[in-house]
Amino acid sequence: MGTPIGRRRFLRVAGGSAAAAVWLPRRAAAQSPVRVGFTLSATGPYAVGAGITQRPNYDLWVEQVNARGGLAVPGQGRRPIQLVEYDDRSEIETAVRLYEKMVTEDKVDLLLPPWGTAMNFAVAPVANKYGYPLIGPTAASLKIADLNLPYFYAVLAQPDAMMGALAAFLTEVKRQQRLNRVAVLHVADLFGLEQQGALMPLLKAGGFEIVEAKSYPLGVKDLTDVLKGIKAKGAEIFVALSYPPDTILATTQAKAVDFSPPVFYTSVGTAFPFFRDRFKASAEGVLGMGAWNPKVPYPGARGYFDAHVAKHKKEPDRWASAFAYATLQILEEAVGKVGLDRTRIKGYLDATRFSTVVGPIKFAKGVNQATPGMVGQWQKGEFEVIWPPERATAKAVVPKPAWA
Repeated sequence: MGTPIGRRRFLRVAGGSAAAAVWLPRRAAAQSPVRVGFTLSATGPYAVGAGITQRPNYDLWVEQVNARGGLAVPGQGRRPIQLVEYDDRSEIETAVRLYEKMVTEDKVDLLLPPWGTAMNFAVAPVANKYGYPLIGPTAASLKIADLNLPYFYAVLAQPDAMMGALAAFLTEVKRQQRLNRVAVLHVADLFGLEQQGALMPLLKAGGFEIVEAKSYPLGVKDLTDVLKGIKAKGAEIFVALSYPPDTILATTQAKAVDFSPPVFYTSVGTAFPFFRDRFKASAEGVLGMGAWNPKVPYPGARGYFDAHVAKHKKEPDRWASAFAYATLQILEEAVGKVGLDRTRIKGYLDATRFSTVVGPIKFAKGVNQATPGMVGQWQKGEFEVIWPPERATAKAVVPKPAWA
């Protein structure tokens, strides 16, 4: 910070529709850089999520590592990180092509994942083909353990765990509040389909009355009529298995039609600070998928939060941002222990229980088994962990307040 440009070395890697740039301290420039490649959606429907959950954390991590002189590589000292990155434009075919390019033409040393379940699934076979460990912070699918992709790892709680947590929470709400009528919407891509597929049998087994279960297309622009219909059916519990743009859309239009059920749960994007900032008092009591906040009792959690705010002048989201940063902690530790041999990195990932800002992480068949499904809720400006009870940072507020 504040170092004159003349005392730094500027590296740029250009290609496709994006360019990667990293400032490197002069003291690190003597060592050849470790080239780290990835795509993120700078444009298209995935851009909002990618720009909040992954991009800021990639940048923060690179700055922190390079400020320490680079990645510690056994026998080589510290080597600075050089990013090779592209905009995949939220297009699966583009992402696949670019990951092939990064491996075969750019000759990157390591790969980081794109944003979102569908994107991760699309590029995971490329990483597996060439033996690149890929640790995905925004991938959630019941199929991960069955895909025979041993180089792919997922840190988030998967749909069975996440929807199991939601169903358990709703069952407790039903017991205490006698709320029973449920409406479920889901985005019609891999994320929404799998979350919905995991949730519906649990709701039926719990004796809930399903008044609506409907999908909507990715990039939907209007849910007004759907929400009016759900309101007319007397839904007491609303669940949207949604991406950030439709999370905002559903909440905005629910307010517009005065649909304010006692339980209002939306998915990806609810934990973003911009949700709280956009809806202000109306965010109070809204529930969402996953949860994390700087009060959790894990080493480095508060330090990570403060560093994110200091660098980006904005808070990290209260779910996948911290998991994105945790994947980078894991990768850095693995390289520090076994070097850049990717087979050895994989072996270390398979064998190690990691301590991260989101708590312990341990992989089995590529899936993190140490993190449970969680439910969060906006309360007085913070996204509190309200389920499961052993991880809770606050008690749930049900019914939620009426829209402000």
